[in-house]
Amino acid sequence: METDFLFLALGLAAFCAGFVDAVVGGGGLIQIPALFAAFPAASPATLFGTNKLASIVGTTSAAIQYSRRVSIPWRVALPGAIAALVGSWYGAKAVAYLPPTVLRPLILLLLILVAIYTFLRKDLGTVSTEPEHGRRSTAIALGIGAVIGFYDGFFGPGTGSFLIFLFIRLLGMDFLRASVTAKILNVATNLAAIGFFATNVDLLWKLAGVMALCNLSGAVLGSRVALRHGAGFVRKMFLVVVSVLIAKLAYDTFFA
Repeated sequence: METDFLFLALGLAAFCAGFVDAVVGGGGLIQIPALFAAFPAASPATLFGTNKLASIVGTTSAAIQYSRRVSIPWRVALPGAIAALVGSWYGAKAVAYLPPTVLRPLILLLLILVAIYTFLRKDLGTVSTEPEHGRRSTAIALGIGAVIGFYDGFFGPGTGSFLIFLFIRLLGMDFLRASVTAKILNVATNLAAIGFFATNVDLLWKLAGVMALCNLSGAVLGSRVALRHGAGFVRKMFLVVVSVLIAKLAYDTFFA
């Protein structure tokens, strides 16, 4: 009976995470704390790996949903995804040499700057100023993929938000186009992390399967809502998620 309740609670958390992640990223804010609360004695690597297994299904579904209405800039997305795959693998390996918590103050500062910049620039991401992509765009995508991929494998919170912001700021995309591109890279980072964790730690496969189905349901609903309401809605959700991330990281850094 207790196991059934646990699966139900984590399934609900996965559904909400899938919804938020499909709109603007940040589903890990819901899913990871829920896993740690449910299994306080489990290895963090086991829970992070289980989270990735549950997340990748919803992220992939969201990417497919977006691609039916928003064209994917493959000249940017593909090299970025390859770089993110490699970066995420090495980021996961780097955890053994440096505690991820040392990054909290820096990430907190960066998220505050992202939130302020997005809030002050009312037109940011609402209108596309995207150029025709060439070598410069490919080089930028490779840089974004490598750096944020490493960060996702090493630490993780806010990966989707950072990707969306960088695609808007550096490549002129609107929020919808940046979101679908970010999903492609996120699938790659999740794949790399799953590959690393699955070969190095024991994962909760049955639980991950249940959470993956719930995450998928949330992702389908979230992507439909985002596509229906457009870039303006995604921008508002972006600011909400980044604000919650800032609050959580500030608490973890100064009070936990």
